Amino acid sequence: MSAGHRRTGRPLASRLRVYEPLSAFTAEARARIEQGLTENGREDLEKAESDDTLRRIVSASGDPFPDGSAEFTRTLTVDGHTLYCPSQLVLRSGLAAESVLTTAPGPLASVLLPEIARARHQERVDRLAEDPGTPRISTRESLWGIPFSWFVLFHQGDPTVVVEDNDHVVTVRITVGWAKAISRARFAVANLALAAPEMNLLDELTSLTEWLEEFHPDSVIELDYGKVADRVFPDDSPSDVLLGIECLAEGDMTGAAAAYRRLASRWIPIRQLARAS
Repeated sequence: MSAGHRRTGRPLASRLRVYEPLSAFTAEARARIEQGLTENGREDLEKAESDDTLRRIVSASGDPFPDGSAEFTRTLTVDGHTLYCPSQLVLRSGLAAESVLTTAPGPLASVLLPEIARARHQERVDRLAEDPGTPRISTRESLWGIPFSWFVLFHQGDPTVVVEDNDHVVTVRITVGWAKAISRARFAVANLALAAPEMNLLDELTSLTEWLEEFHPDSVIELDYGKVADRVFPDDSPSDVLLGIECLAEGDMTGAAAAYRRLASRWIPIRQLARAS
């Protein structure tokens, strides 16, 4: 049986990353990026970061936050140029903690994120905030499924890497240049604003577009499916999302509904795994 079809242990996480030229970062950020570089391959880096996260979660200290000593820098070479995506664990953990504190019941949040640990971590975040320039969060993460808005950035035919291990898909990574991604997002926003202004997808895409606009125009965007790829790949979601938006723009409600049904049949079972895990 494929590993993707066994009972899921950790949450299925997918990530949207932005890789930028080194010149796009401040001197302080470049130092952290260089600290996180490794000669090991991409899959070794993924395992090292995952192991580091698990170690913190099960630590007897009760402090699940990264101490800032470990940095994991992913690189991407495009047309002979190397682009960088820092893991930014300290900043991202701070944002994740805020989400937990606002959504989880108070007693549970206190157990998961002890007040003393939160205070120590806030000091780390404050130190980073003192660096020149406004730090951009280069990675977005989604658990138990990929937001439909992310698929807008990618089309069939974009460079795709399928990572396999024996009989299952470890992950799928699709990349696209910043200019194309922004153009596709703006096209979708414009059409949805006219055809379906009440859709949540419009709000998500507007936020996504504003985020992308913060980055260097020579950046590359990567959609990393993670382990959910083993359950959905080959995946027609980018085409279905595009078709759905085009149908809405043309007033073809039947076509739009058909595209949504295909998306729902693919992704609702993934989201239901969160309840069973």
